[in-house]
Amino acid sequence: MDILFYLATACLVLFMLLATYDGFYLHIWKYRLFDRDESLFEHKTHTVRAILFPLIVWLLFIKETSSIAFGLGTLLVILDIIVLAIDAYHEKESRSFMGGLPTWEYIVHLFANSFHFAAIILVFAIRLDVQDSTLIFVDHHVASQSYKLFQFVSVNVIPGAIVLALLHFILTLEKPKIIWLNYRSKVTCC
Repeated sequence: MDILFYLATACLVLFMLLATYDGFYLHIWKYRLFDRDESLFEHKTHTVRAILFPLIVWLLFIKETSSIAFGLGTLLVILDIIVLAIDAYHEKESRSFMGGLPTWEYIVHLFANSFHFAAIILVFAIRLDVQDSTLIFVDHHVASQSYKLFQFVSVNVIPGAIVLALLHFILTLEKPKIIWLNYRSKVTCC
């Protein structure tokens, strides 16, 4: 079981690094997807996914005692997959202002989503068991070092994920968007 916790932790960390680079630096800072008519729908799908992510981490990765919370987290994962498919379908039109999605950014998306869903699948492997042909929810774990590391990382990605989700959301509103663009215009690097 230890290896599953270590792998899930690694996938979660790698996802957060790539998602922060892609979701904050590229989408918000560099390309300002929230401020372009052709990219606004993409920004809104990213906003939905950014809101879903900390909820999924809380319900699947951290909250242990409830099969109801686990079931709700699983439904949110399904919703996340649907939103991802919608986002991917509209990506070509969204990036028309830059001649389409660059190959290297497509690769970043590919790896970020791979690590995202790998972490979730590993959590399913940790939290579910098959006994006598029946799927059983496992609501407790031995407090090993791997489990403690997994919990520590899971708990500590939530604040940053919430900040990114809030930033995505407020940039869908006109006044905060104007304030952001005003301050952003004063930064000459990056």
